[in-house]
Amino acid sequence: MTPALETLQKQLKQLPGIGYRSAERIALHLLVEKPGRLPELVMALQSAAQNVRRCTVCGNLAEQEHCAVCADERRRTGQVCVVEYVPDLAAIERSGAFRGRYHVLHGKLSPIRGVAPEDLNLAALLQRIESGEITEVILALSNDVEGEATCHYLTERLPKTGVKVTRIGFGLPSGGGVLYADAVTLKSALEARRDYT
Repeated sequence: MTPALETLQKQLKQLPGIGYRSAERIALHLLVEKPGRLPELVMALQSAAQNVRRCTVCGNLAEQEHCAVCADERRRTGQVCVVEYVPDLAAIERSGAFRGRYHVLHGKLSPIRGVAPEDLNLAALLQRIESGEITEVILALSNDVEGEATCHYLTERLPKTGVKVTRIGFGLPSGGGVLYADAVTLKSALEARRDYT
């Protein structure tokens, strides 16, 4: 293996979801099997690095000052769904179930990993709420200790009147059975139950 190939493989391996073998396959694919794709990939990476930034309103990815969601006047401005990361926002958008706006925290509180409130996009959310435009905050954070701590922190700092705070339901996945669910999932499913009639 050449030093340049080894460096490329090490860089690829640092990406999420790519292990040693995958990094090796990608590097060899780009250098040996499809070398014509390499310049296009480099250009796309450079273009994204230069043009993509955070939306000044919600923290989503954007190429302008505002992301496509914040710029869409057909969205419900009073509802804001708070998510941890941009991929969470993308997943909710793919579902087609939400037509409001978003706010991306870019993480969750984690004293163990050294993530404090000032490390997250919390101040901008509180500023949006204080402006009076938001009537409901939907907390769509993960169902773990850090997600719960972040939800608790947020609710403690929200105005006590005028803003409805809700939390997404958690439970069994579609097609999943009770037998194979873990205790936390079953507890959440029972707590998030609703009328069947």
